[in-house]
Amino acid sequence: MTAKRRILVPLWLLGLFTFSGPVGMHIFVPALPAAARDLQAPAAELQLTVSLYILGLAVGQLVYGPLSDRFGRRPALLAGLAVFTAASVAGLAAPDAHALIAARFLQAFGGCAGLVLARAIIRDTSEGHDAAQRLALMNLLVTAGPAVAPVIGGALSMLWGWRTILLGLSALGVANLALAWRVLPETRPDMAHVSASTHMQAYLALLRSRRFLGYAVGGGCATTSLYAFLASAPFIFVDRLHVPSAETGVYLALLVSGIWLGNLIASRTIMAFPLRAFLVGANGLSVVAATAFLALVLADRVTLPGVIGTMFLFSVGVGAAAPAALVQAISVNPRVTGSASGLYGAAQMVVGATLVALAGLGRNPALASAIVLALSGLIAQASFWLAAREPQGERGQDEAESAATS
Repeated sequence: MTAKRRILVPLWLLGLFTFSGPVGMHIFVPALPAAARDLQAPAAELQLTVSLYILGLAVGQLVYGPLSDRFGRRPALLAGLAVFTAASVAGLAAPDAHALIAARFLQAFGGCAGLVLARAIIRDTSEGHDAAQRLALMNLLVTAGPAVAPVIGGALSMLWGWRTILLGLSALGVANLALAWRVLPETRPDMAHVSASTHMQAYLALLRSRRFLGYAVGGGCATTSLYAFLASAPFIFVDRLHVPSAETGVYLALLVSGIWLGNLIASRTIMAFPLRAFLVGANGLSVVAATAFLALVLADRVTLPGVIGTMFLFSVGVGAAAPAALVQAISVNPRVTGSASGLYGAAQMVVGATLVALAGLGRNPALASAIVLALSGLIAQASFWLAAREPQGERGQDEAESAATS
């Protein structure tokens, strides 16, 4: 097992593998109107290429994690990248909207392999604080993709048509397949080479683990709650603060950059604190910012600087908490690191979708999103506290904390 731990997979390579899933979703959004016109389909039907893409990301994460624990990270990733590439080619040749929708679902199903397995590979090859630091550094690389993808997608669609986006994704899939085949080593620990029945028992134990569920639910509340604000932000900026709609994207990009800053802070400072203390502190910053935003709303003193200031701090807390929460969750049982990574990612999507739906309730988007942000932060704090109180039944959690005392 020690030899496996010494394997270091370049972060740029893991970042490329992780790009596929998120970039595949964001880059196609600007092309929806053009695709609808070309395929003579209603806009609502083409919007399914986004909603079913998200579903494919969620379902796929539940599949690749257990497969990688049973058969290895490398074959599971190669299979996922092959599905992504084949689906991209199928979408490129799609004759109608139904074929495109099916191709996009399979594209997401394959692309999410990188999301799951990059996390598992980092945990395979590093421990505790080092794993959290490497995750933060990888996030710094990955967050740039979704930020620029819509701009690239819009330009490709306008210049050469919407199918060139899928041509580009096909090329990305081929490149990632070649790199994975030639460069990526197998990182699954030797202890993971056990029977399928043993893996199933460990997987079910993970679902029953209060420690894992605490970090998974708490991590989801701490990191995806920002989506609740982003979904409400256009209505807050335009309808309440009378900001020109053309400027809304700039302010949203500024808020998302807070996540990048939080990742940077985590990569530089996380080694100096116990992981649990760092996680609670990072999420505590988000709770304070959400409470301040809620106070502004209740006092009817919502201003543009106030919203940007509080939500930027909230985003910094999100970015700092993300790698620590993930490492704590996938360290519960090292025999099923891949499964834990997939379950964690799926839990994030479920929690995020729920919070977005809750933020849409009522007639006051600012109040609804502020309440959701504050409550989700408190739920995250409670979940982390409950998870920390559970006995350390698996050696993986001891490993996650060992760096704090070494």
